[in-house]
Amino acid sequence: MQQPFDRAAEDLGNSIHFEHVNVFVPDQRLATLFYVTGLGLTRDPYLMVSDSNMWVNVGKSQFHLPDGEAQVLRGHTGVVISGREALLERLASVAKKLEGTKFAYREHNDHVEAICPWGNRVRCYEPNAARFGRITLGIPYVEFDVPVGSAKAICGFYPEIMGMPAELKNGDGTMARVKAGKDQYLQFRETDRKQPEFDGHHVQIYITDFSGPYRKLLERNLVSQEDNPYQYRFKDIVDLDSGKHLFTVEHEVRSATHPMFMRPLVNRNPAETNRTYAPGHEQWAWAMGPDEYDRRS
Repeated sequence: MQQPFDRAAEDLGNSIHFEHVNVFVPDQRLATLFYVTGLGLTRDPYLMVSDSNMWVNVGKSQFHLPDGEAQVLRGHTGVVISGREALLERLASVAKKLEGTKFAYREHNDHVEAICPWGNRVRCYEPNAARFGRITLGIPYVEFDVPVGSAKAICGFYPEIMGMPAELKNGDGTMARVKAGKDQYLQFRETDRKQPEFDGHHVQIYITDFSGPYRKLLERNLVSQEDNPYQYRFKDIVDLDSGKHLFTVEHEVRSATHPMFMRPLVNRNPAETNRTYAPGHEQWAWAMGPDEYDRRS
């Protein structure tokens, strides 16, 4: 019998959704100017609505921005957001108010890189179904800068401990790419640049086999925090053969039974203003429409 489909292409592994990147920010007003006004994203209207934390929706994912000493992710976050010219106009509109900070933005061939007031880098791409899946707004990947020679061992850690498929990329094996959800990845790219010490930022994933990875992490003394029945954390990625430390980034690990799993998120259309208001166009359609469906036969 002829097999017309590559069934493995649709495998997710144990992690079924990458939800958020969390970095502390010392000024909620400046964070609003960058993430909401500049990038055109949406502050969650339901949760964390005081001045001590802000959750910013990006399609089905989020940035979490609690108040505190600034944290900077060692790498960058990839964001799909349609409308390059509109994005550039929004970023230009906040430039004066963000003078004196690390804010900057620049155009590249396939993306616009925007730097937040404290140095976090966000690479903004136009939608591309073949590259990022059928989204017009979302976080398809987070990329970390890791030491030279660590990618191969990192690539071995995630499948064995977390049940998350991983592969070496770049031809020369200098980047580990770990599947964190449908068309979502954690990427670890080797660099010889000196990196700052880990400052406590974290990323969050939902997994289906919740206890299996927990037991394996516990056996290696890698569980760093016990949060609640639905959530635990680990920080250190190690070489499974030697036990050598490879890289540190906090992982907030949630079960698929977590009360907030796949909570519907509100995404506004940043083109809709009081001057351009058109009824029925307030929300952003974060997924591509049926006219762009990738038909398979």
